[in-house]
Parts: sequence; structure tokens; C-alpha cells
Amino acid sequence: MFWLNNPAGFNRILEKGRVISRWIVAPGYCRLALKAPEIAQKALPGQFVQVFMPSGSGPMLPRPFSVFHADRSRGELVLLFEVKGPGTTLLAGAEEGEAWQLLGPLGNGFPSLPSGAMLVAGGMGIAPLAFLAASTEMPRTLIYGAPTATLLTCPSGDLDLPGLNVLEVTEDGSRGEKGTAVDLLAGVIKDQAVIFACGPSGMLSAVQDLCSRHNLPGWVSVEERMACGIGACVGCVTATKNGYKRVCKDGPVFPVEEVVLR
Repeated sequence: MFWLNNPAGFNRILEKGRVISRWIVAPGYCRLALKAPEIAQKALPGQFVQVFMPSGSGPMLPRPFSVFHADRSRGELVLLFEVKGPGTTLLAGAEEGEAWQLLGPLGNGFPSLPSGAMLVAGGMGIAPLAFLAASTEMPRTLIYGAPTATLLTCPSGDLDLPGLNVLEVTEDGSRGEKGTAVDLLAGVIKDQAVIFACGPSGMLSAVQDLCSRHNLPGWVSVEERMACGIGACVGCVTATKNGYKRVCKDGPVFPVEEVVLR
């Protein structure tokens, strides 16, 4: 493990993370726990890590993953991800005891949750929001949506948290309410609420519209394809009202009113 200087004043760590456990939580979705005490100690909700592919696996770039959970006392870092390409397929096949090179924590995370906050997760947007939900015991609501029940991939035990009200919604009605996460949010949104959201760009755009209509503050975590993960290659820019910003370094979390969502 060693430190890399970050011009923004933060530190990022290059560390060998050793696999503790691997769990296929649904077809095509994996939950991976690694022993990475230095990164786990510093990771904040909304930040991510870059996972480097094993030597000899081909000319593949490192893969970015939101931190799903960080246990500082045990030095454990947990990732939850979809298996959809050669890199994630390799990672989903990792065996207990294997060491994987990690760089992190990277990016800017969410601010602290106020009491009564409303978290809106669409699909794999649950990864950073589960970590955020676990950061406090104050009353808060998590709306967790997906097209169908099998795509609600976060293990229920990870959301069994003091003070957390979980509302599930599926587009086909196979679990929880029938509809989308934004449909459910529109029905339960409260005055003075602060919204925290992560999910597909269409969902985030609809959340942005709701926040504007109700004059509510909020924060969204956006996703773009990344290469370096540290802001050097400028390959993950997103449009904002203040010009283009790098998702990996200026984000991935932005104020909801700042980003230009499509």
C-alpha cells in the first residue's frame, strides 16, 4: 500500500484488497467483500474505487465501482455490481484469498444526511445509497426501485437499519408497489425534504424535475464511462450549468440543480 497525492487536498490509496467472500445475489449480480483496511477507513458514501484487472488478463482498464459498504473497525470494503463484461466477469469469479489492486477512495461523496431525508435508488443506484443510509440512525426513507423483483439485488439484511423506512417498487408489481421509484417519490415527497438519488439518467432527470417543482434541495450521483478515475484523462465529463465537469473528480455526486440531465 502507498499514498498518491491528490491536488484537491485529499489522499487516495493504492492497496491490495484481499477477497473475503463472494456472493452471487441474483443472476448477473455479485456482492464482493475485500480486506482493504486503509481504503475502508477513509471511504465515504458516494465515493468509488478503481479495481485493476489481473496481470495477463488483456489490455483492460481498471473498473470503477461505488462503495457499497465500508466497515472501518474490521477493515472491510464491500462492492455490489452487475456482471456485464469481461472485467466484471473476472471479478465475479474471484476466489477467497485472492488479492486485487484497488485505488481509492475516489471522487466526492454525498453530504451528511439530515433527519427526514429521502433516498431514491434505481437498480444498481442502490450501491452508494445503501452505504449512505447506513451512515446515520436518524429517521430517513429509502425508495428502492427496479423493473422486476429479481433486480432488487441488495440483500434485505443490509437495509435492516435503525430508523430506516424502506419502500420497494417494481415496474411489473412483482414486489412492493407497482410503478417506478419516481412514481413512488412523487406520492410521498414531503415539504422540507432533502433528496439523495442514484440511478439511470432518465430517473435522475425526473427526480430533478420533482425537486424543481417542489423547490427542494437534493444531490444526485451520476454515471459516465471512466478510464483513469482521477481526473487526468478528462474522459468522463458531464454537462452542468457551470460548464463540463469531470464525474470522477468533480463528482460523481453533484447538487441536483447543477447537472444537465438527459
